[in-house]
Amino acid sequence: MKVILLEIRPMSVIYLLDLIGTFVFAISGILTATRNRLDWFGGFVIALVTAVGGGTLRDLMIGSTPVGWMQDSNYLLVIVGGATVAFFFQASVRRLRKTMFFFDSIGIGLFTILGLTKTLEAGLSVPIAILMGVVSAVFGGVVRDTLCNEVPLIFRKEIYATACLLGGIVYVSLIYLEIPENMAILSTVVFIIGLRILAVRYAWRFPALAETTLDKRD
Repeated sequence: MKVILLEIRPMSVIYLLDLIGTFVFAISGILTATRNRLDWFGGFVIALVTAVGGGTLRDLMIGSTPVGWMQDSNYLLVIVGGATVAFFFQASVRRLRKTMFFFDSIGIGLFTILGLTKTLEAGLSVPIAILMGVVSAVFGGVVRDTLCNEVPLIFRKEIYATACLLGGIVYVSLIYLEIPENMAILSTVVFIIGLRILAVRYAWRFPALAETTLDKRD
């Protein structure tokens, strides 16, 4: 039996950024876990589901099994690395809040494209592919927040999943216009990052649902 601890794979730009996004999401999971006073094992579980939860759900829904991260041990190594960095250097990582926000935005932008393209390769329709792109980008955060007894970010007023949805539409539109794929990827990631930054900077939010007058009487 051959045991693979480290796989040497071609370092394409997409693959490298995918690993960076996985690393950042693992750190995000650990920071959420420590804020909720979980132990080290609980923290690793939260880091894992944050980093690969979206891709796992996507692959299961489109019938691509074993899921992606199970076929590449580098993802587990990156998650362990991110969790370790966040656990032992929490104060330093928290001081890099703006940098983490930037890489998180890169991560959701890239994961949106990865989920979208993988779904299209499976022969599914464009609307489903865009939705799977959103799932890839945000579902790990949903599981993280749910397990930590917090309201998931995408269910609050902040623009997050909407940025991924619009980014997916931008990517598909650029490919339809026969823009080179690398340029379409870069443009989409920049669009999602820009939208996220502007939304936070100017407090763009969706209105919260409010009780109707009839509900209040009841």
